[in-house]
Amino acid sequence: MKIVITDGFAVNPGDLSWEWLEQFGNVAVYDKLSDAAAPARIGNAEIVFTNRVRIGEAVLKNCSNLRYVSALGTGYDMIDVKACREKGIEICNVPGYSTDSVAQVAFSLLLANAFDLAGYAQMVRDGNWTGIPGFHYELTRFTELAGKTAGVYGCGAIGKKFAAICLAFGMRVLATRRSKTEGKEEGILYVTPEELLAQSDFLSIHCPLTDETRGMVNKDFLEKMKDGAVLINTSRGAVLNEADVADALRSGKLSGAGMDVLAKEPADPSNPLLTAPHCIITPHCAWTSKEARLRLMDILEKNLRSFVETGVGINRVGV
Repeated sequence: MKIVITDGFAVNPGDLSWEWLEQFGNVAVYDKLSDAAAPARIGNAEIVFTNRVRIGEAVLKNCSNLRYVSALGTGYDMIDVKACREKGIEICNVPGYSTDSVAQVAFSLLLANAFDLAGYAQMVRDGNWTGIPGFHYELTRFTELAGKTAGVYGCGAIGKKFAAICLAFGMRVLATRRSKTEGKEEGILYVTPEELLAQSDFLSIHCPLTDETRGMVNKDFLEKMKDGAVLINTSRGAVLNEADVADALRSGKLSGAGMDVLAKEPADPSNPLLTAPHCIITPHCAWTSKEARLRLMDILEKNLRSFVETGVGINRVGV
């Protein structure tokens, strides 16, 4: 079999190995293909792994040997699932590998909005210390988290892990998900989306990108949020209407934001969030700890082995 990895650098910048794939066939690894170059590079391959390269009409039209497509992660919005299934192509993803890492980064973004670590460290370098003339409290941020309300929009595995960290800091945790808007479990109180927005001091988004959630965090959504709340997003950038979020930061409706994802990545210089006040943006790195990427590799191998031996992957999508 011919196996192609369209954009493997993000998963393996050189500190891991793709050698395990060689037991299944001939392997071609590309650090980062463009969508335009992908059909020619994939060619007659039967197996494709993709991170952000789109597997859609252009690839399916020109790569008729495809039998198996896998996302190099949990999200699979870059794969045209319906079109692949119509052609009998098996599709798999990699759930659960980065739960701890993403939850850690989500909480780090929350914590960075509650305590200005870099700002305080800079004051020391500038010769200003708390309690002495020249120290400006108004130039820093320090909010005690105990007793504050953390909201989790989409409380799956990552959302629950994030909630557990918040609870450990003495926060009250509210959550909502499509299948649950009432009751209490593991210290998390489930409420309606409207209640969640109105009560959360810190709101963290943990839902997948779907037709329903695309652009969900827009002006109407933001107006329902508590005044001065902080917005955290480690899910998918396109869940946000970024212009509306930037406006909310400039108006003070939001007091801060923390983003690990943007609608267009890498960041477009014209993205309004880049110049919005109190907005921390990290480069879609929440899943990239070495521990998480090692788990990802392990699940990739198990998925592919199952497909090779049985014709069916383990973590199937679109079925």
